[in-house]
Amino acid sequence: MMRAHPAFPPDDEILGRAYDRRLMGRVWSFTRRYRGWIALAAGSFPLLAALDLVQPYLTKVAIDAYILPGDWPGLTRVAVLFLLTLGAQYAIRYGQVYLLAWTGQHVVHDLREALFAHVQRMPTLFFDRNPVGRLMTRMLGDVEAVGELFASGVVSVLGDVVTLAGVVAVMLTLDWQLALVTFAMVPLLATVAVYFRGRARAAYREVRIRLARLSAYLQEALAGMAVIQLFGAETVCRGEFDRLNEDYRRAVFRRMGFDALLYAGVEMVGAVAVAAILWWGGIQILSGGVTFGILVAFMEYVQRFFLPIRDASSKYAVMQTATVAAERIFGLLDHPPTIVSPPGGFRPTHRHAPTPQIEFRDVWFRYPGEAAAGSTGRPSRPAADGDGWPDADGDWVLRGLSFRVSRGERVALVGATGAGKTTVARLVTRTYDVSRGTVLVEGVDVRQWDLEALRRHVGLVLQDVMLFSGTVVDNLRAGRPEASLATVVEAAGQAHADLFVRELPGGYQALLRERGANLSQGQRQLLSVARALVYNPAVLLLDEATSSVDPETERLLQDAVDQLLTGRTSIVIAHRLSTIQRADRILVLRKGELVEAGPHEELLRQGGLYATLHELSFGVDPEPIVERAGSR
Repeated sequence: MMRAHPAFPPDDEILGRAYDRRLMGRVWSFTRRYRGWIALAAGSFPLLAALDLVQPYLTKVAIDAYILPGDWPGLTRVAVLFLLTLGAQYAIRYGQVYLLAWTGQHVVHDLREALFAHVQRMPTLFFDRNPVGRLMTRMLGDVEAVGELFASGVVSVLGDVVTLAGVVAVMLTLDWQLALVTFAMVPLLATVAVYFRGRARAAYREVRIRLARLSAYLQEALAGMAVIQLFGAETVCRGEFDRLNEDYRRAVFRRMGFDALLYAGVEMVGAVAVAAILWWGGIQILSGGVTFGILVAFMEYVQRFFLPIRDASSKYAVMQTATVAAERIFGLLDHPPTIVSPPGGFRPTHRHAPTPQIEFRDVWFRYPGEAAAGSTGRPSRPAADGDGWPDADGDWVLRGLSFRVSRGERVALVGATGAGKTTVARLVTRTYDVSRGTVLVEGVDVRQWDLEALRRHVGLVLQDVMLFSGTVVDNLRAGRPEASLATVVEAAGQAHADLFVRELPGGYQALLRERGANLSQGQRQLLSVARALVYNPAVLLLDEATSSVDPETERLLQDAVDQLLTGRTSIVIAHRLSTIQRADRILVLRKGELVEAGPHEELLRQGGLYATLHELSFGVDPEPIVERAGSR
């Protein structure tokens, strides 16, 4: 139960080649508005480096010019100057760190906003294939990793480079021989860095992949905890979670091992350099080649030489994490929406042409599978026979479906599970595109509509009601934020939701928990009808909107639905035939094909599939009926 790995498509494993310069260039594009502040922070690095480099020199002066000769007043002046440089250094560093953190948080804000806006444009197929936890990892953890790049990563590297250059110049000026002893360790440092870099990237990528898997499984498990408990599957799910958690722990430990390798390697090389300086410097002091102050200053400069390199382990960790995160972020941003508004998309006027409000013309459709969809996620085209027509034996959900719904007509759509009823609603609202044929609304192909205008014109009420955390009134205004409170209350009254809403603590300002968990199923469905009344679309689709409720609530819902459908073009999808008997016309689907059409009484007299479904709905012995239906 709830195995994790099938939910993760191959592109979560293989993110493609990484081009650091290209990725960092794209990240840098998000800093355009803040480059002045970044330049100000970067401009402080030379000043910080100068203040840092002058301190060992002051130590040399204090030893050679004042301590050894015993000039205590002069030593006091040098000590005060040393303290002033420290104070100035800390003040400038505070401003620099603040600016970089400020910039990083603004980049995080803008990047996360761009991601969320992009995800909002993605079609339903995208969300069918991408677990919510995985997307949350992109928008939260990965974006935060990119923001950390500015706070303690790429910009501070500039300061390290400036400091290193200054240290090299000062060391060569003080004593070139001691400097060469230090620089002799650079090839060893380069060997350690190359070894680390060649193996670390895969470890950092693995950490992000394992974290995404763990987040996705955790989100799904928490959302379905009631089902897990009802089926007694806690042990199985805990074992699966433990496996994913252990995979993540091992990936983190492997990454930490590389971090420790770099840090320890640099520390070792630095210690060898210090020992070499002490040995060679001691010989030079004994021979009179250098002063004691120069040797002490050189020891401090050696520390400053290796400090940025040693800190490179943490900076490299930040940069690697950010680079892998950027791969995943831009991989998501580069995934194009496959269902978009065409340029100059159609928007209806108040004048209606004398055409059917909804029309299906020879519509073929199947849900694209992993193989059929390819890397782009586009729906596959139908396989064709020698005459150029789709292969009727393929796995089609809809097969050559054609029908019309006139303006103001109430049409019911019925059929067994899997007959394609919900797919019809999805195609009308264009959450999927047809594989072949045409779906028209107001006589215009839905692919030519502006998407926002189409979904404003055609409303959909689902069986699985989605209510958001927030107040009742905010949920009812979901489609029309500008709707007045009077409009909301009137709609709730028509939907028979007003009475129970007023009994909630706070009434219309009552807070709903996630998915409306503090309401019953029937109350959530009544609110969904009220929300549709506030939304007030010209065309309405009801997909199982009156199922899964008790008889009393069903009666209220039925009356609310009647209020909702009055004077409105509508398609009602239902298994429970009692909810659609008052339709003007009933369309009966079987395996994606239209097999019967007509009013309720006429279809009963025909004794066909609808009559069979009606008999099954009202408790007649199903066995002979099923045999009879299968023979038709």
